[in-house]
Amino acid sequence: MQNLFGIAALALAGLIGGGFAQAQVVQGGLELRWGDPAPASGRRSVPTKFEAALVLDSGARIPLDPDQARRGAGDLYALGNRRVAVQFSVAKSSAGGRRIEAIVPADAPDTARAHGLTGKSDGVAKATLGATRWITVACRFSDIAEEQKPVTFFRDQYGDAPGQLGHYWREVSYDKIHLTGSDARGWYALPHPRSHYVTEEDGEKDADLTALFNDCTAAADADVDFSQVIGINLMFNGDLDGYAWGGGRCTTLDGVNRCWSSTWNPPWSFNNLAPLAHEMGHGYGLPHSDNSDGDDDTYDNPWDVMSDGWSNAVRDTTYGSRPKHINILQRDRLGWVDAARKRTIAAGSARTRLAVDYASLPLPTAGNGLPDNIRMLVLQTPQSPDPYRGTWYTVEARRPIGDYEGRLAGDAIIIHRVGSDYRYEAESQDSDWPPADTANNEGSMFKVGEAWVSPDGLFSVYVESTTATGFTLVVGGDARVTGGKGPRRRK
Repeated sequence: MQNLFGIAALALAGLIGGGFAQAQVVQGGLELRWGDPAPASGRRSVPTKFEAALVLDSGARIPLDPDQARRGAGDLYALGNRRVAVQFSVAKSSAGGRRIEAIVPADAPDTARAHGLTGKSDGVAKATLGATRWITVACRFSDIAEEQKPVTFFRDQYGDAPGQLGHYWREVSYDKIHLTGSDARGWYALPHPRSHYVTEEDGEKDADLTALFNDCTAAADADVDFSQVIGINLMFNGDLDGYAWGGGRCTTLDGVNRCWSSTWNPPWSFNNLAPLAHEMGHGYGLPHSDNSDGDDDTYDNPWDVMSDGWSNAVRDTTYGSRPKHINILQRDRLGWVDAARKRTIAAGSARTRLAVDYASLPLPTAGNGLPDNIRMLVLQTPQSPDPYRGTWYTVEARRPIGDYEGRLAGDAIIIHRVGSDYRYEAESQDSDWPPADTANNEGSMFKVGEAWVSPDGLFSVYVESTTATGFTLVVGGDARVTGGKGPRRRK
């Protein structure tokens, strides 16, 4: 992956005492929030929402332009729920606000020096490991009496049996995280009706997520010690703005000031484990994935619950749609893929034969009989002249098996492109033309005897054979396997 250390040096002028209006550099917590629409019949027509904000130590919240924030940070998603420094230019943007020049981490000694910062985002999210304890808080609007599920339902969602969140996150993280100690409380009455929190202007609904978070956690404060959890799942007994939301909330709770992983869930979301896991993924800092059809629908990649959680999903009689796994890049973002399970091949490298095991398999340990093969192959392109627009590819093996992956579209090699347009979101590759609207087609799956050539002509991947645990590939740092450029297949 592109190394973003040491790029675009930033001088820290210091926090000028007069406040935000005079300051070039401002520090605070970075809130990132994704809004995901309710499922619709047929194709989704409602786009995702994405918000970014800097929360100052005073509690003031400064909205950030998402596109400017992405450009200023490099990999913005690596900085979610962290303390950052944002440098604003003196000149205002065309929209009237101050333009973002850079966003850098400020929560580590080597990046938050006394009077200077030396780089933008390092492009690597902080690893999420060990205990990740969540609390569910169920709140009802003052004008809606229905409580769709008992609190025991929410508590049981965190269980360690197949189909429950505790089991799911252990499996998908290769046992790197667990939800032990997670609990649920509720239902608590909010002080206001739904119309206070969800307003409408020109036909557009807007949910005040900050007010919903503040009032719901305040209602539960006597029963919950929020300092003991990293994540807060908020459940509401009425629709919000047509979306479920996931990401972060930076504030002070029970004497602790930090950024909590947070979700805001209407009934359609908490009735199904897939959308709830999707929002928790945002809470852990995961962005969406996509496919390569070029439209603005990010919910069309069924190989990742962080894209399409509904297609090819296993159904559960208690918890509705189960979440599929996340793609290998998402696992790697959170520190769940060991270095020994990754291999990088640079453009121009000689052809290499190697085995890639299914991403859903546990990691090999003494006694479990699994081979010592990789789970993640990275195809690294040359450094881009613009270091924030570099592209690379990830290769992984997937198959329809197990408690969560049982209805995947096929047994195949799946390839994602990463790094376009500052978004650092994985886009599944499709050899069909035009690409399919939803990436559960044959063109998105590369099987034995088939090959893929990267659109830039820098790489080729030939699926040579199957193994008991995955596939053997022949990978080249050029297009020689198929003798040409562009996406194509060969049988």
